[in-house]
Amino acid sequence: MKTYLVVYCGALLLSVFFTPCVLFVAKVLNIYDDMSVRKVHALAIPRLGGVAIVLAMLGLVIPVLMLNNYIGEVFRGVQTEIVVLLSAGMFIFLVGLIDDLCHLRVRTKLSAQIAAAVVVCAFGIRIEYIALADWCTLDFGWFSWPLTILWIIGITNALNLIDGLDGLAAGISAIACAVIAVFAIYTGQPIMAVLMLALLGSLTGFLFYNFNPARIFMGDCGSLFLGFILATSSVLSATKSATFVGLALPALALGVPIFDTLFSILRRFLERRSIFSPDRGHIHHRLLERGLKQKHVVILIYMLTLVITGLGMFMMATRNWSTLIIFGCGLLLLLLAFRLFGAVRLRETINNLNRKRLSDLRAKEHQRDFDKARLHFYQVDTFDCWWLAMQNAAEQMGCIWMSLYLQTRDGAKRTILWRRPGADVPDNKRLEITMPLRQRRVHDSLRISFSVRVNGSLEAAGHRAALLSRLIEEHSLRELDLPSAETTPTESLEQHLRIIEKPSQEKPYSEREYVNV
Repeated sequence: MKTYLVVYCGALLLSVFFTPCVLFVAKVLNIYDDMSVRKVHALAIPRLGGVAIVLAMLGLVIPVLMLNNYIGEVFRGVQTEIVVLLSAGMFIFLVGLIDDLCHLRVRTKLSAQIAAAVVVCAFGIRIEYIALADWCTLDFGWFSWPLTILWIIGITNALNLIDGLDGLAAGISAIACAVIAVFAIYTGQPIMAVLMLALLGSLTGFLFYNFNPARIFMGDCGSLFLGFILATSSVLSATKSATFVGLALPALALGVPIFDTLFSILRRFLERRSIFSPDRGHIHHRLLERGLKQKHVVILIYMLTLVITGLGMFMMATRNWSTLIIFGCGLLLLLLAFRLFGAVRLRETINNLNRKRLSDLRAKEHQRDFDKARLHFYQVDTFDCWWLAMQNAAEQMGCIWMSLYLQTRDGAKRTILWRRPGADVPDNKRLEITMPLRQRRVHDSLRISFSVRVNGSLEAAGHRAALLSRLIEEHSLRELDLPSAETTPTESLEQHLRIIEKPSQEKPYSEREYVNV
């Protein structure tokens, strides 16, 4: 027990020493976390605090593991797993450091995380089976690979996403470290206890500078390293203990970032945005919107994490169904807290789900109409055929009218107009588009205009207009000859269009007034 206390206190002191040094270097090198719309801080704050966390942790772990005592003997028995864990963690740390310095693409960081997780799995750190009870053991077999990779990547990014307020990610990580350390001591895993206590000490020292008002941020190098080490350590700890509690306890301790990430992915999916796109819908943003100060939000989330974790600690003293019931109660309490804090808005979620479903149905319907209209262009070889195909496309895509402003071979200007019979739509219920039309004589400027009915959804009207614009772009007049002034329209054209010999008296598109919908 003295060794554990020395490891924690030593890492704390090293962190208190290294953090001001890193802060000074970050200021000299002008490495700041700049302000943006989605960030809370009002001033540019130096980052790279993760460097101090890593130095303080490894500065204690490596010498302790090299000692010629009981800890050293146990370490030599699991040397391969620990070396791989720390090496992969350092690789993720370097990826985060590069991102802090020159901003990597999301795909690059994700690829690096997958590669590190695969290496960890290859050396036996996998969730191969979980003993839910004395009579029930889940053996995952080959599925242990994707399950472990998903767990590691999920926890790594969850901590990265929750790092939005001063001291929030560091405090939650510290609680998770303490939980894993207690479980490791309880199940006789001294090496894991040393790792977690060293990380806990470095986080405690870092919080002196990171808690509100923060003087330094940990940056991506710190948050990604913490998430990866906590994820892989929990897997290794659960593997050695072969119990459900080994994963359930860290899951509850990291419940806030895990749930926050899951709800963020769901929210962005329903809003039809990339799941990697930033926003201000995280749990800490919701609490700030309710008028709480940044420090109070962080303390509130600390308290929630401690309550959930305290409840989860009872799982170490229970067996079978009691363990599962406690775990389920912890998850339910987390869900209720998110609902109470406004991070889960049921009515808004249902509305977004219905909106997305209707949008998908409309998009499929528009695509079918587009494909039907497209068939009419494959046999086009004359201007008359092209215009008939354009009329059919306009009708399929819900246009009210369509006009073509052209200049014939003899220089005469003509306007050809098609209008849907009986279509009388006010200006504030239609979307009008005017676009250039490509043809053989590049010096002549042709324009085609069309109007689409806005029937409830401006987005749906815009989608139909975009598909019609795509048809016009793909099937232009480039390969066709324009008619001359003496050309007599074919009988089929006379049924659908009227040719205006003088320029149209209607106001040009740029001069019309429209109501924004």
